[in-house]
Amino acid sequence: MTYQVLRNGQMYGPYTLEDLQRYVASGNVLRTDMAKSDEMSEWLPVSQILGETPAAATPVYAAAPLAYPQTSGTAYPDPPNLQWGLELLLGFLTCSLFVMVWNLVIASWANRVQPASKALMFYIIATVLIVLNFGGSWGAIFAMSHHQHHHQSILSSLIGIASWVVRLIARFTLRDTLERHFNSAEPLGLRLSPVMTFFFGGIYFQYKLNEMNQMKQTLRYQNIPR
Repeated sequence: MTYQVLRNGQMYGPYTLEDLQRYVASGNVLRTDMAKSDEMSEWLPVSQILGETPAAATPVYAAAPLAYPQTSGTAYPDPPNLQWGLELLLGFLTCSLFVMVWNLVIASWANRVQPASKALMFYIIATVLIVLNFGGSWGAIFAMSHHQHHHQSILSSLIGIASWVVRLIARFTLRDTLERHFNSAEPLGLRLSPVMTFFFGGIYFQYKLNEMNQMKQTLRYQNIPR
């Protein structure tokens, strides 16, 4: 069973009972913070969740602020931090080749922090299909440059359609992975627009990941002992 923790209108978690005990002991979670599991009908103080006695449930006023404690107890690597404008420029100069490669970089990072994600797999499949379709396009250009009539095969058309479909699946799979990670393991409140995801994909993701990196840097600075 896992619990969400509520403090000052901000929700954190989910955390296991062992996580709550550890974070209370370290001061990252207050005994007076409210917590609730999916099976509970109302929020209760953490002290009641842990089954502590009233004496043990005395508030710890000197406790450290709840930032984004990791449920696994390990620090997550920061997302790729490339300026989205630079990605757009390099994508334009390389005929979208750089954007395609950078999508794999983002999906690879997402797979590290969320191993169950299938975004990387879909991006790899999409990349293979795009390369195959690109090869067919070069064949058409070569034929026309030699004044030969080129007939586009049904297979080439199907590969082109499949590349777009798999690319969209990859985008929305990565969107779900990013939102899941930044609203549970690192609760920074990430929300990704489905419309922006559809039209801009990896460039939009990079823009939002830059925001996440800025928020993480701010939280690190706030948690530095004075």
